[in-house]
Amino acid sequence: MTTLDVVIPVYNEEHDLPRCVDRLLTELPKLFPHDFRITIADNASTDHTLQIAENLTRAHELVRCIHLPRKGRGGALKEVWSVSDAEVLAYTDVDLSTDLRALAPLVAPLLSGHSDLAIGSRLAHGARVTRGVKREVISRCYNVLLRATLPTHVTDAQCGFKAIHTRAAHALLPHVEDTGWFFDTELLVLAERAGLRIHEVPVDWVDDPESSVDILATALADLRGIARLRRTLPTLPVIELARAAA
Repeated sequence: MTTLDVVIPVYNEEHDLPRCVDRLLTELPKLFPHDFRITIADNASTDHTLQIAENLTRAHELVRCIHLPRKGRGGALKEVWSVSDAEVLAYTDVDLSTDLRALAPLVAPLLSGHSDLAIGSRLAHGARVTRGVKREVISRCYNVLLRATLPTHVTDAQCGFKAIHTRAAHALLPHVEDTGWFFDTELLVLAERAGLRIHEVPVDWVDDPESSVDILATALADLRGIARLRRTLPTLPVIELARAAA
């Protein structure tokens, strides 16, 4: 069994993907004291991303590629994590905005059994973040709104740097409906609802000024996700979910 499966969800990332994989292959052996695998999850790219991913797979034995016919970061993570045989599952955004030195502290409590899920946080004490005022305000407002409307205590639900133990993932993923950016938030809320242990790691994070994420569309989708989860959360099988993940 592989210790860690690092998933990179990509959509039309033909320029950033080679740099991302090269950096992971170079830095992870120095920073992470266990075996690992890199999985590129191509979710319906329309440029040369899939071809590049397949070339990287042929060139590096630690890299594999899975092609998904539908867009959606959450859907890609759900599908890849559901079939992975690794002990711990993680993901990072392709721009590698999060300093990779945070990976070992992210994964360690999952391997030791201390925690079930771990998240990088740009808003926790000790984090160092470089980004524009607009994104900073939106991020803080979203997390304040989230804690005010749903039963969660995490400081940063949307940071693209998370890890989860496989047994917890297999218990939670069938209950996660969102296939887009709200996937992270829904996963965390369900984890807390099930009584799972969540570990937060303050990260050094530098915003990618060329990010293709549509902030307004993502924010609206998140608001719809919050409204849906507020309606459905009381009906979730809390006891069964907690027992399955134990």
